[in-house]
Amino acid sequence: MENKKIISDLIEAWSFNGIQQLDITPVLINFFLCVVMSFVLRGFYISRSFSLTGKNHIGSVIPILSSVVFLVILIVKSSLALSLGLVGALSIVRFRTPVKEPEELVYLFFSIAIGLGYAAGQVLITTMIVTLTMVMIYFWLSNRRVAKVLEYNMVITWEKEELKFNDIINNIADYVDSIKLVRFDQHSSNCKAVLLISPKENYNIDGFMIDLKGLDEAIKVSFYESKTNW
Repeated sequence: MENKKIISDLIEAWSFNGIQQLDITPVLINFFLCVVMSFVLRGFYISRSFSLTGKNHIGSVIPILSSVVFLVILIVKSSLALSLGLVGALSIVRFRTPVKEPEELVYLFFSIAIGLGYAAGQVLITTMIVTLTMVMIYFWLSNRRVAKVLEYNMVITWEKEELKFNDIINNIADYVDSIKLVRFDQHSSNCKAVLLISPKENYNIDGFMIDLKGLDEAIKVSFYESKTNW
């Protein structure tokens, strides 16, 4: 009798009184589907994203994030006390990540939505919406011709006193469709201009640089894609 009482106490301790116990079979099935869809999203992000940062780095986080969200929602939805405790914990812990591009945030939020949907038991609707969203991205939002890079940052530094800013603008006007001045600094030793330019479709960067060197042999030019924060 004493052994039975000990076993009964252990079962009661492991049952977590006040917390609704979940059926393990549908939970495992939902978790399996969550992991599968998160890996599909990972491959989709790596192949279709226009992100300039390390895609594999963000991509490797997506399945983990979906799985963690699945676990959190699974536990929280079974107990009001746990949900309130989670709110308190998240108010203390601050998550920081060096995400620089909106597209990265969208895909991370997408992975969170996958974890939420499957953990909530909304298997059919989650699968349908995730699939339709990926189809939409594939056919309309990841078109390489639509997302073609058209804008570049150009930083020009020169020391020649006779060389004026308008001379540089007039020199590069034949190579670009639009020019926007972002910043201009003038010091005692040199001048520096930061421009946002949209080059013409068949522009020649070699001729572009030769013309600038013709204005000042010591001129320095940095030319890079506008979404990159260097």
